[in-house]
Amino acid sequence: MQLLEKFIQIADAPYAYAKKLTGDSRGPLIGYFCSYAPEEIICAAGAVPFRLFGTRGDISLADAHLQSYCCSLVRGGLEDALNGSLSFLDGTVFPHTCDSIQRLSDIWRLNAGFSFHADIVLPVKLDAPSARAYMEAVLRDFRDELATALNSPITDEDLAGAVAVVNQIRKHLGDLYAARSRKPGLISAGDLYKVTKAAMVMDRKEAAAALGFLAGELLSNESVKQKPTAGNGKRVILSGGICNHPDIYSLMEAAGADVVWDDLCTGTRYAEGLVRETGDPIAAIAERYAERMVCPAKHSDNTARGRNLVELVRAHSAAGVIFLFLKFCDPHAFDYPYLKHFLDEAGIPSMVLEMEERLPPEGQMKTRIESFVEMI
Repeated sequence: MQLLEKFIQIADAPYAYAKKLTGDSRGPLIGYFCSYAPEEIICAAGAVPFRLFGTRGDISLADAHLQSYCCSLVRGGLEDALNGSLSFLDGTVFPHTCDSIQRLSDIWRLNAGFSFHADIVLPVKLDAPSARAYMEAVLRDFRDELATALNSPITDEDLAGAVAVVNQIRKHLGDLYAARSRKPGLISAGDLYKVTKAAMVMDRKEAAAALGFLAGELLSNESVKQKPTAGNGKRVILSGGICNHPDIYSLMEAAGADVVWDDLCTGTRYAEGLVRETGDPIAAIAERYAERMVCPAKHSDNTARGRNLVELVRAHSAAGVIFLFLKFCDPHAFDYPYLKHFLDEAGIPSMVLEMEERLPPEGQMKTRIESFVEMI
């Protein structure tokens, strides 16, 4: 399918796509590392939000600034900033997430040399009475800061248009995920990951239109819509914070597992929840952030993530959960025992795969996955 191949090519070579955007004068490119970066505000300023996934190359320059126990996302992102691979960026946005990303922001500001740099310190405790008002205030400040930096006033009408476009992307991705859960053979898990990854770097209007065509084409051929059906393997869900992960999906398919859903930063968590398209757009963006399922960087209540993971397993008739963690990702590592406790109480098997952007020997990884699949 030609359109699917386009998404795959962009996901495999996002920097080449970004350079094409700059050549086409699509507007400034603003890099970001986290799904808490407000894409709608960036789009409303006439810019393109560009998700940063780390590097596929060797890391050497970043080692002068970061300890070796920082995760490969942080070290790889800085490496590409220092070696010029990200020269197409006009600036970078750093939401308040983990300690490593916060320190990366300081190092980036002093050494990367981009013209625009913003820290968005959103509240961590989202169930506090003042959290919503504080979040709105932070987003309004960012709106003003970005408009001044890009010399591009951001009106409520601009924001409303951007919200509608980004909502289309989320809706189409949600439709594709739901369709794959119903019928895993419709699109491979690896291809769906690449479609999602590409959507995070593409011009958002282009992405919304292309996703609409792709979803329409795939769903028009779908024959099973009512309930989950068995694929060729055992149904599993992925959970964690992996961003630029290697091709784990082909190994899972070879081991007899069908990835029917995920709870990943660069998966369904990116697309979860639509922004209300009525009223104050800034308040609506804050509302989505406050109400969607949190990651370990935020807190809503003591059991929300555990209950949500169990509910996902049941909703998608999965037989088990595979946790994918970047090595040295403390927030997700700290969260794991609590999540495993919920799965154990519900009788749901799980396993952990800790990795960097390069997989350990394929045979070793495949054996571990095969053992888990046989057990479930």
